[in-house]
Amino acid sequence: MSNYVFLIDANKTQLNPVHPKQACKLMESGKAAVFRHYPFTLILNRAVDNTMVHPLTLKIDPGSKVTGISLVTDQSEVIWGMELEHRGQAIKDALQTRRAVRRARRSRNTRYRKARYLNRKRPKGWLAPSLMHRVLTVETWIKRLCKFVPIGEIRMELVRFDMQKLENPEISGVEYQQGTLAGYEVRQYLLEKWGRKCTYCSKENVPLQIEHITARANGGSNRVSNLCLACHKCNQKKGTKDLKGFLKGKPDLVAKILKQSKAPLKDASAVNSTRWKLFEVLRSTKLSVTTGTGGQTKYNRSRFGLAKEHWLDAACVGITESLAILTQKILSQKATGFGTRRLCRMDKFGFPCSKPRQTYNTPWKTGDIGRTIQGVVGRVVVQNEKRLEIRVNGVRHYCKPHEVKPMHRKDGYSYAEI
Repeated sequence: MSNYVFLIDANKTQLNPVHPKQACKLMESGKAAVFRHYPFTLILNRAVDNTMVHPLTLKIDPGSKVTGISLVTDQSEVIWGMELEHRGQAIKDALQTRRAVRRARRSRNTRYRKARYLNRKRPKGWLAPSLMHRVLTVETWIKRLCKFVPIGEIRMELVRFDMQKLENPEISGVEYQQGTLAGYEVRQYLLEKWGRKCTYCSKENVPLQIEHITARANGGSNRVSNLCLACHKCNQKKGTKDLKGFLKGKPDLVAKILKQSKAPLKDASAVNSTRWKLFEVLRSTKLSVTTGTGGQTKYNRSRFGLAKEHWLDAACVGITESLAILTQKILSQKATGFGTRRLCRMDKFGFPCSKPRQTYNTPWKTGDIGRTIQGVVGRVVVQNEKRLEIRVNGVRHYCKPHEVKPMHRKDGYSYAEI
């Protein structure tokens, strides 16, 4: 089942999303037309009284590479899902290329230029461009969804509600520490760090246990740097043995485990750096914003028996007594950017390595999405003023500009339904 379809009236007022079958009936009867393809939105040919509109809850699961977004009704029904893939690494690579260009320019025999690094100051709350990109892309899509959907509340994964303290203010000590969500935060971190597989035998899709690399009996601690994941068989077999003795004859694996145990989780650091900035951006929308913790999200997902998907994680954010999934196919988009303003490509040393690119006098731009008269839909590549190319699954379809109907103009994202 596909996502529910967004619906607005003739005055562009947000209405509740409708079932795909109901959307087809509206279009067949001529009561509605396509307003936007991504996200798919219909516009009615008349104004509608919106007193019966029920606000939805927008849930967000921020991620370093992919952010999940879901729309949930007041009856805990997930009717729309989306996964947004960021381009933080691409931005970092582009900045490194620019640095190489500048260094190459400085090494040339040019006039002396006074150093300017002492008059530069970063404002308070500054984030690196690759990190700030994650915040800005989420903000962009929140604003877009607010144009087409009646959103009454936003929930994002940030910090954990202290539910035990709310239920029992007198709770303390070990009883407080070992609560309903005990171990979920650490386990979630270890699953991401060790790739959701056994550290010793690399088995996947098996129950995993938290394992001490240096056993507690040998002086090991409960620090995260001393924890890994192991299947039941490897955990029992290792026992209190030393890591080098247990993996005797596998020096490469020992070195890999020791190196990975001390390495920080890069993706977790990116999320941790941007979460408060994202929270401030969401507060600026004037909507009610509540938060939930990662351990609480996983606890809800385990209770409902849902798969590990970003949009399902978003649906499980916060306090949720029940959850009904009414959609399976979701919108997937990847942040691609608008390209570069450089006239030619540069190598890693900052020198030109291609011919200057050409510009054409045509309304089409590379990255637009169009449909040919034969019904082929895909990304448009401008070859010249009289020739376009549409690429679909590696196959190239050549056509003339007047043979292609525009569906979606380039906006810095690529779209797919998964």
